[in-house]
Amino acid sequence: MEKIEENNSEIAKTNYEDVLSDKKLGGLKTMPFIIANEALEKVASVGLIANMILYLKNEYHLTNASGATILFWWSAISNFTPIFGAFLADSYLGRFYVIALGTFISLTGMVVLWLTATLKEARPHPCKLELGNCQKPSIAQFAFLFSSFALMAIGAGGIRPCSLAFGADQFDNPKNPNNGGILQSFFNWYYASIGISVLIAVTVIVYIQTQFGWVVGFGVPTGLMFLATIFFLLGSTLFIRIKANKSLFTNFVQVVVVAWKNKHLALPPLDSNEWYQYEKGSTSIFPTNKLRFLNKACIIRNPEKDLDPNNGISTNPWNLCTIQQVEEFKSLLKVLPIWSTSIMIAVTLSQHAFPVLQANTMDRHLSKGSNFQIPASSYGAFGILTLTIWLAFYDRVLVPWISRFTRKPRGLSFKQRMGMGLLLSCAAQAVAALVERERRSRALDQGLADYPLSQVDMSAMWLVPQHCLSGLAEAFNAIGQIEFYYSQFPKSMASIGVALFSLGLGFGNLVGSLIVEIVDHVSSRGGKVSWVSNNLNLGHYDYYYWVLCFLSIGNFFYFIVCAWAYGSAEDKRIWEEDQVEKKGEIVML
Repeated sequence: MEKIEENNSEIAKTNYEDVLSDKKLGGLKTMPFIIANEALEKVASVGLIANMILYLKNEYHLTNASGATILFWWSAISNFTPIFGAFLADSYLGRFYVIALGTFISLTGMVVLWLTATLKEARPHPCKLELGNCQKPSIAQFAFLFSSFALMAIGAGGIRPCSLAFGADQFDNPKNPNNGGILQSFFNWYYASIGISVLIAVTVIVYIQTQFGWVVGFGVPTGLMFLATIFFLLGSTLFIRIKANKSLFTNFVQVVVVAWKNKHLALPPLDSNEWYQYEKGSTSIFPTNKLRFLNKACIIRNPEKDLDPNNGISTNPWNLCTIQQVEEFKSLLKVLPIWSTSIMIAVTLSQHAFPVLQANTMDRHLSKGSNFQIPASSYGAFGILTLTIWLAFYDRVLVPWISRFTRKPRGLSFKQRMGMGLLLSCAAQAVAALVERERRSRALDQGLADYPLSQVDMSAMWLVPQHCLSGLAEAFNAIGQIEFYYSQFPKSMASIGVALFSLGLGFGNLVGSLIVEIVDHVSSRGGKVSWVSNNLNLGHYDYYYWVLCFLSIGNFFYFIVCAWAYGSAEDKRIWEEDQVEKKGEIVML
């Protein structure tokens, strides 16, 4: 594997090595503070959004469609803001301060939402929805409500992209030969803790809201968010903090601008080292061959004008960039094709509404004669349980066994796990289509074509396999993605790597909504019943699942092409902070 420019800021490098050598900082003792912060934030935020449609409908008198649209955009924006939080962390403030700031802003947003439930003036006057004469919210009431959503979305943008990378900073020691295995264990257990948090949110928090009302139901998540803030701040003296030392966004823009300015220049010979701008002490004096047109950004056109005679550094970065700047930008561009394959699996993993509607028409009793019914929205918990159990089993049992054959501390490579996750998502949609076909067939046989709310004589436990397969797909693909991004970027860009995962979820929400709109429009042409009709028994939701299945299969083959084009360097980190001196030589770990 080719080495690339070793000229990240010496100050940042020295800071990291100093804190790493200090046994009082980092390590396992910091995990309760970091994981508690992320886990409590997840319980609070997911606990709010899971039941929010009922709050908007009953308290703000919104229609189902309007409420769903608001929640969709809230979720999408919450998945887009992390990319800005990542740039802020890696370029200006550092991950610690961005997490702290995001936690405080999220707490403020939850307090505002709690006030909407506490203050009568913040909501329209109570009424009976069935009468159809309810007062609509005023502009001021809408603004107050939306300000809470906006604050929580901004806060999520600070916490989500940085928390995982910040936790990895506490363990990531390139000098440790077991570094790869340690990081994988951290990623697995971290993601498992998030799964448990989501499980608690969709069960305990939703139950509290249902039984004790909105004031208590919103107050509990707010209290948990307050605890998350306190936990994180209590551990501030124990954390390893890698300081931000440059503006990555500015660097990227500079590369594009300078490469465009030099578009007329011919690229120097591959073995020429006097044509490129690099810092003194760098182990590599050539840019990589991939995306070679960007190499023009670091070509020295006129040494007398472009370089400072005292230190050999560029006099104007808008006229001459360093090899490191070019390679950092390349690293982002190179992962984008593989990242794009995450959008489709995000679409399949976000299929929550339709399974709930299906479960609502099926027999949800635990056993015949039992009075207890599993809530329709709780079947998704089987996917979360599968994810959590599998991660523990994979990390403690399968990885040591697989490592004997693959000779890799992680067991399977990043791309292998991501690919398996994509295949499992295809299987999940195929199973969902077959189950819905059986449910619809039984409903028609039982004469329920015109009674969509009537219960079909079919156990809702038939839905469990598709949820379990989705949980497995997420366990393989999501963690493989996060580790892949983290491994391919320098530490200065780690938060951006994690934010790409969240960005994929955001685009998945948008694409998923678009697919539903297209299916609804095309299938209802000529007065036909839409496949996604309000009447599940007359519609064809099984066809809709087959559409997702075939799109997922196409996405899998697209992933194979992208993985092949990317190359075989995914299991090694190639950045300068992972090169260590050993016996007088620079060794790649």
